[in-house]
Amino acid sequence: MTVEQDDTKISMSQSIMYFVLSLVINALGNVLTIVTSAHVHPGFLGSAYWTAAQTNLGNALGVNLFWTFLVFGMLVSLLNAALVGKFNLKRILGNLIFMVPFSVLIQVFADFFNPLMPEATTWPMITLYIIVNFFGVFCIGIAISIYQRVNLVLHPADDLMQILRFKYCNGNAGVAMWMSYIPPTIMAIVAFFINHKFQNFGLGTVFAFLFQGGITGWGDTHIFPNLKHQRLEVGDN
Repeated sequence: MTVEQDDTKISMSQSIMYFVLSLVINALGNVLTIVTSAHVHPGFLGSAYWTAAQTNLGNALGVNLFWTFLVFGMLVSLLNAALVGKFNLKRILGNLIFMVPFSVLIQVFADFFNPLMPEATTWPMITLYIIVNFFGVFCIGIAISIYQRVNLVLHPADDLMQILRFKYCNGNAGVAMWMSYIPPTIMAIVAFFINHKFQNFGLGTVFAFLFQGGITGWGDTHIFPNLKHQRLEVGDN
């Protein structure tokens, strides 16, 4: 699969605009998967794969969402440095720059939506929550597509996916997304050994596992199609 790249940098103001937009879309999408999952009983719905795993581990360790997403995100950034083959302080700081407002937005959106969302007690309400959950996954995939192409700063998990995509997967977003799910799978297993629970895994998680990478690839050509991948640095094969 050939992915178009553009050696011409977009302006900093454009980069910031795309980044802020995609950051908000990503945080909103993640929270939509979390809150819909939390308000459907029994909890069969689940949230996006990384979100589910990190939330599981955070709950097992008794840590709130902000610190869970921040700390484990930065651990993934160290994995990325190992895959690229060099410790790039600018890249890791970029991951941190992404993680701080992203983690804050996750907490803010969660605090906003949780009290507003009634419990789903009827099938019409459950069906609506399933649709909202899937829409949250769609938002995440689109957000990843936008800020990966801008490549200003990235979420560590999406930096990992981009490294795998262009270094090992010949540009295939779907396969790279599946490979990038190895770390959160390990997180979920560790959480299970701590509290013997698999929380936030369900129908929405399966949907995200199967389609989120494909949605990102689709977004590359359909959402801001003139925006191409820029400044890729994934190390030598």
